[in-house]
Amino acid sequence: MSTHDHRTRASVTAGAVAGLAIGGYLVPALAPHLPALCGPLGIEDRAAGGEGYALTFDDGPHPEGTPAVLQILAVTQTPATFFLVGEQVRRDPELAREIVAAGHAVALHCDRHRNLLRLTPRQTRADIDRAQATIEDATGAAIGLYRPPYGAISPPALRLARRRSWRTLLWSHWGRDWEKRATPESIARRVTSGAGPGAVLLLHDADDYSAPDSWRRTVVALPRVLDTLAQRGLEPVFP
Repeated sequence: MSTHDHRTRASVTAGAVAGLAIGGYLVPALAPHLPALCGPLGIEDRAAGGEGYALTFDDGPHPEGTPAVLQILAVTQTPATFFLVGEQVRRDPELAREIVAAGHAVALHCDRHRNLLRLTPRQTRADIDRAQATIEDATGAAIGLYRPPYGAISPPALRLARRRSWRTLLWSHWGRDWEKRATPESIARRVTSGAGPGAVLLLHDADDYSAPDSWRRTVVALPRVLDTLAQRGLEPVFP
């Protein structure tokens, strides 16, 4: 799986952990059984309590994308959760602090954006350890939520998250905003399609691991996303 391939979704990654995926893709016949697998594996894809919707952003902080997203969230008074990348935080620790200062939550994505299914247990632990230290040192916020790159959770990462009492949270709806062909319209349509109480929405405020300038389309789509969910009577919540 390349750094530009986010085709794995929450249900698929549960299959990967259970040994039910072939080549990173789910055997279609197994899909109906995966929701039952996620719970025992300790993987979540819904907001706690099942109320409202949780807005989440991966891959930042980004020097342009993150401030643009923060501005929209401030105007609309929308809380969000940012799954941060250690190497990006080290490039701009002040921006990571701004996320927390604005009242948003930060969580751990990775230190380097790699598919964990291709890493050894030692490499996995080293990546998570460094990311945790970087994010907590920069923001002063303790890690409580974890989401692996591409949603590709590996058994060593899952065990480590459990030992540290972190919730492993994937997503229920995504905008596919990393794709070169994505448009603000397609992003807003995809990420809100069928979204209801308990939905966890996945967007990206950075383009370091996506199509160049993809964050710009996400920023244009974001107000439409928030308006659509507000029209459904849904309130934004922390996951």
